[in-house]
Amino acid sequence: MVKATRDYHPAQLKSASKSRKRTQRGQLVIPPHVEQIEVGFGDRQVKLTNLNKLFWPELKITKRDLLQYYADVSSVLLPHLQARAMVMKRYPNGAGGDFFFMKRAPSPRPPWIEICSISHGSGNVIDFPIIQDLPALLWVINLGCIDLNQWYARCDDVDRPDYLHFDLDPVPGAKFQQVRESALVVRNALQSLKMSCYAKTTGSKGIHVYVPIVRGPTQKQVWTIAKEIAQVLESANPKLITAEYRIAKRPKGRVLVDYNQNAWGRTLASIYSIRPTPKATVSTPVTWNEIERGIDIEDFRIDNVRKRVQKVGDLWAPLLSKQKRFNLEPYLK
Repeated sequence: MVKATRDYHPAQLKSASKSRKRTQRGQLVIPPHVEQIEVGFGDRQVKLTNLNKLFWPELKITKRDLLQYYADVSSVLLPHLQARAMVMKRYPNGAGGDFFFMKRAPSPRPPWIEICSISHGSGNVIDFPIIQDLPALLWVINLGCIDLNQWYARCDDVDRPDYLHFDLDPVPGAKFQQVRESALVVRNALQSLKMSCYAKTTGSKGIHVYVPIVRGPTQKQVWTIAKEIAQVLESANPKLITAEYRIAKRPKGRVLVDYNQNAWGRTLASIYSIRPTPKATVSTPVTWNEIERGIDIEDFRIDNVRKRVQKVGDLWAPLLSKQKRFNLEPYLK
């Protein structure tokens, strides 16, 4: 593999079993009251363990419930994860316990787990797992992952992302009402530039706003444009918005329009990810009308997002389309 530099990171997709067709998604029901089970998908087997372990003791939500949720939303979730390296955030003792990040796919692992090998400037080559189908999704969640954190760029070119985004995060003293207000300010600014944009709750404290872009600009170029937009928004709305990345210098009571999450190698919690919060909230796509009317983070939880998806479908399907993607090339310097 060619040596990586600061701005160029060769990557290679490793398909361990090219002859096997990708497993089709289907209805899966994990039986209650069993501690472990092996589920089959054709010639693929996934062992699910510690199913009765309480991941949210106060809510009586078990690891089985976590796995069942992801199986139930897999039809809308998987298209947003496929072909992308996955950073694992593992909670071996549940949502309230300690967690650790893991980039390298653990060994031993099933031979059908696909790998994205990414060269870093340090000289390291890291083998990230890719979630291509339901068996792979269940395998990752069974490791103790609660939320999912995939790369912005696909494995065939990890330097060129498919979207530009902003992470709207309340600075201490700011309320979620201000986050909603900031999201609408961001939307209006992006739409004035003819950028289609889509929102989702983070499931934690804020809102993510994504813009599907024509693939081509590097992650650094996308970061630079996001920074310029955030700083213009800060200048126009100084009592509401800050783009200050240094924590000590951020004015309190503002909403951070975080452009820095566009940096290479960063990740955000994916669409439909459950978050390790007291209410098991979910990062959920929302409409701009819903933001205008008023939503709260806790409106979207493990117990109700499945019914919402059945009713409204995937509101973020446009991010998967090749149509209506914004071309950043004219804005590159």
